[in-house]
Amino acid sequence: MAVPLNSRKLRRKVRNSYFISTVSIALVLFLLGAVSFLIFNAMSATERMKESVTVHVMLKDGLTPEQRDEIQHRLEDQETVKAVKFVSKEAAAEEFAAYIGNDFVEFLEQNPLPDAFEVTLNARSSDKGAIQTLERTALSWTGVDEVVYQRNVIEQISSNLNTFNLVLLLFGGTLLIISLILLNNTIRVTVFAKRYTINTMKLVGATPGFIMRPFVGSSVRQGILAGLIACAMFAGMIVGIHEGLPELRFTGQNIQILQIMGAMIVGGVVISVIFTTFAVRKFVRMKTSGIYMY
Repeated sequence: MAVPLNSRKLRRKVRNSYFISTVSIALVLFLLGAVSFLIFNAMSATERMKESVTVHVMLKDGLTPEQRDEIQHRLEDQETVKAVKFVSKEAAAEEFAAYIGNDFVEFLEQNPLPDAFEVTLNARSSDKGAIQTLERTALSWTGVDEVVYQRNVIEQISSNLNTFNLVLLLFGGTLLIISLILLNNTIRVTVFAKRYTINTMKLVGATPGFIMRPFVGSSVRQGILAGLIACAMFAGMIVGIHEGLPELRFTGQNIQILQIMGAMIVGGVVISVIFTTFAVRKFVRMKTSGIYMY
């Protein structure tokens, strides 16, 4: 028996709308995953940059090893401190001489550099206020002569990083909202292509739950398929970045990449199910006359 022409057109229209919505979901998931990867690495780079801030605690001359050890223990007990390294005046002189290319100790006939502790701060504690608090605390200890750090550089780094992170998060949030709006419209169009099927099921007495069930099942499969497509695109992007730009250092280890991929699949299912449910419910509640006029 030949299939009516109108029926073939309707099936083709439904298949095309399903394909378009699946690809649209996959592209949005890929874009959101790529932006998430960028945000994650940008914040990790921010953490590394903050942890690169170093504070030098200069010691007075004539301290005994026990006094130096006491100061070191006090520094290590500070919540803002990540690591403490002792640099003797001799080691500091050798490093400085290598830097300037001249043995200044021989020229001056003495070593003017003091013993010092090189203090690395935690990323969350490397702002101006935390460093100033550490400075005041260290200067109150016996045997500490001076606390040296690049104040202007730290203030500039903190200001620039905060601005960059804010802009990046705003961009990601805006992209998420726009993507959800576009996906909502795309899925509504897909359900719209099946409005006559929904109306027919209503006319034969099907309950809203019975009508909703196949659409939800289809949306789950569609979300998984879109998530897998997005994961394949995302994996290709990661491989391309590492092979094409090996000089770039990304902190996204395998566990973070797998988490993003998992979020893509789960997000695809959740988005597809939620938007499909709302769209189908609209046509289920619509009167028959409204279906044909819509």
